[in-house]
Amino acid sequence: MGARVQDVAQASSDRRLEAGSGLPPETQPNNEVLIPVHSRGRALAESWLPPILALIVLVVVWIAAIRWKNTPPIIAPSPGDVVNGFRNNTSDILTALWSTFKDAFVGLGLSILIGVSLAVIMSQSKLLERAIFPYTTLAQTIPIFAIAPLIDNAVGGGHTAIVLVALIIAIFPIIANTSLGLSSVDPNQINLFKMYNASRLQQLMYLRMPFAVPYMLTGIRVSSGLAIIGAIVGEVLLGSGSPDGGGVGYEIQIAAHNGDWGLLGAAALAAAMLGIGVFVVLGTLSTLALRKWHESAIQHEN
Repeated sequence: MGARVQDVAQASSDRRLEAGSGLPPETQPNNEVLIPVHSRGRALAESWLPPILALIVLVVVWIAAIRWKNTPPIIAPSPGDVVNGFRNNTSDILTALWSTFKDAFVGLGLSILIGVSLAVIMSQSKLLERAIFPYTTLAQTIPIFAIAPLIDNAVGGGHTAIVLVALIIAIFPIIANTSLGLSSVDPNQINLFKMYNASRLQQLMYLRMPFAVPYMLTGIRVSSGLAIIGAIVGEVLLGSGSPDGGGVGYEIQIAAHNGDWGLLGAAALAAAMLGIGVFVVLGTLSTLALRKWHESAIQHEN
């Protein structure tokens, strides 16, 4: 029965591709012939040159604005102050980044596990969806600083509390995107599976889940940045341990307390670069996972 369902899913996919082209299979053009050929150097330049130029422009405007207004470091540190802050505290900043990354990674992993599970449960029944989904929005609407004391009393401070804050902040995009993907399947394909007596589990595994994968990956990419923000917020609100194991939030608190605005800017910039790096890595993995079969990744590569 499982093999028949897989054959049905493959046949349905083939018919969908043929219908989208408007041509019979024998007369469809070879897509490889239509793809323009670009040199690898040109492709790299098109990918990396625009953000590099934008960064240069941003730094120039930053320096010009500070010198024009004689802005004091307490309001906006100069690029030189930030560079000196990072150079003088490289070891502490890297240690803080590693601590924040670990807590954010665990929080993101838990949000994926719980979020996808809730989305699958809601996809099986409209009644369950109406009962559960409104409460998942609490993760987006309730202020973290309002429940921080409750989290501290429940699990104590430290890394466990930080992971919990990252989980709360990061889980909603995964639930929302995965639910959308699971519920957006073409009804004709669902009827085709039912016609072959496919069970609800087979519909979920061979039809709904493959269709929802791109939506799920998009939610994970969005949640990756939110998990890092959640970890830093948790470190500020709930503490992050000693200087040897504190995160970026700890460094920001120390810099603000000591009036070290260069270190404050360096810690904030390092956190931003961590978020960008994680987002880019997840985007690359998403493209690799989808490039063989999903239109979005194929168009992205072309």
